[in-house]
Amino acid sequence: MQLEELVTIKSLEAEAWEALEKAIMYYQGHAVGTVAALDGTVDALNYDQCFIRDFVSSAILFLIKGRTDIVRNFLEETLKLQPKQNQLDAYRPGRGMIPASFKVVSRNGEEYLEADFGEHAIARVTPVDSCLWWMIILRAYVAATKDYSLAYQPDFQQGMRLIMELCLATRFDMYPTLLVPDGACMIDRRLGIYGYPLEIQSLFYAALRAARELLICNGNQDIVNAIDNRLPVLRAHIRKHYWIDLARLNAIYRYKGEEYGTGAVNQFNIYVDSLPYYELDRWLPKTGGYLAGNVGPSQLDTRFFTLGNLMAIISDLASEEQSQAIMNLIEKRWEDLVGDMPMKIVFPALAGEEYRIITGCDPKNIPWSYHNGGNWPVLMWMLAAAAVKTNRVCLAEKAIEIAQPRLKDDEWPEYYDGRKGRLIGKQARKYQTWTISGFLLAKELVQNPSAVTLVSFEPFTAEQVSRACEFEIDSFDS
Repeated sequence: MQLEELVTIKSLEAEAWEALEKAIMYYQGHAVGTVAALDGTVDALNYDQCFIRDFVSSAILFLIKGRTDIVRNFLEETLKLQPKQNQLDAYRPGRGMIPASFKVVSRNGEEYLEADFGEHAIARVTPVDSCLWWMIILRAYVAATKDYSLAYQPDFQQGMRLIMELCLATRFDMYPTLLVPDGACMIDRRLGIYGYPLEIQSLFYAALRAARELLICNGNQDIVNAIDNRLPVLRAHIRKHYWIDLARLNAIYRYKGEEYGTGAVNQFNIYVDSLPYYELDRWLPKTGGYLAGNVGPSQLDTRFFTLGNLMAIISDLASEEQSQAIMNLIEKRWEDLVGDMPMKIVFPALAGEEYRIITGCDPKNIPWSYHNGGNWPVLMWMLAAAAVKTNRVCLAEKAIEIAQPRLKDDEWPEYYDGRKGRLIGKQARKYQTWTISGFLLAKELVQNPSAVTLVSFEPFTAEQVSRACEFEIDSFDS
């Protein structure tokens, strides 16, 4: 690398850090998060709030850099916003939920945090992923600081327990996966992901792993037992029923329908004609595979959802062989999934009559835009983490090399449009914080691969299984 190029890259990183510093949100004199965007050319709407999912990449980056106070403040303040009592009003957030976002408001000279649980959001979407990401951030904080005392505090134990009770509640369901409405995660607009979307299942699995490490058995034994029961069946369910490669495609292609009884091979009654076999037959490389976007009654969503697949690798939800196959697919179908800006949120995009019916003619989710096949730079950090986990760092380096020349000149947009991500998103905000932090975190993970342990999980060890049960503290007992 030439000196001039190295200086340019350093300047880019310095500008990114400067922009991230400006995005830090302060409450009562303490840093508590980052605002979603600092685009001064348009109305703020809710981009002046701190979103839990948006803060993840910033939180991990701050932890790596030793700025743990911001993350601790974030965890403490968001925990206070969690409803602790059951609500009689069905339009109020349920017990245990973590808000989608929060902002600082001032009344009579005093500052307060105002939470949004989706009641102000477009279409009033439910932020199911917020509590799952919150658990992942808490576990990352503990992994970075070794400060188990925070997680073992009674209020944090109660907060984790309420989240787990919400996720593991008795329900009208026979699957180990988590049933959610459309728009319950990063894809927060109607896109046909209601049911058991992969993104939620990957985050659910990671949150269960985090809770299993951090919950003290004393007083939480019922929840710990429920987690221990759910983890292996959830992992097995996803690895078996969500997996798509050429061998699996051949098996599904010969499925019979309307099978009854415990011996049914086609357990979800998938109708063969509902799947795009000819496109998949052409698109799937021999050594590649991926986890389906959704599986449910007569439903197998064969779209590739990036966040769910990458988090499945990072969290150890996908097997080692499956993880390598997913990375093989990304490498072989680079032009489709990465193109000119890492990385596409979903592939392929819904188009034509399918787009009109499934999205409700959403003008923001037109084909190859926003959630419907747009490219999101924030996904770079997950690609980098998955690449480190699978020893495929060269793929992360290639993605960063593609993004570097454009992001600064384009003023750090939220997303890109087009089949290859060559167009700045039609309604994309500039100076989007998670675009900035996602880029910086991707570079940090490549330069410091050991940092991936803050968000990744390895196969269970005997020590992990027993540690929480053996730990006792007087304050919790009392």
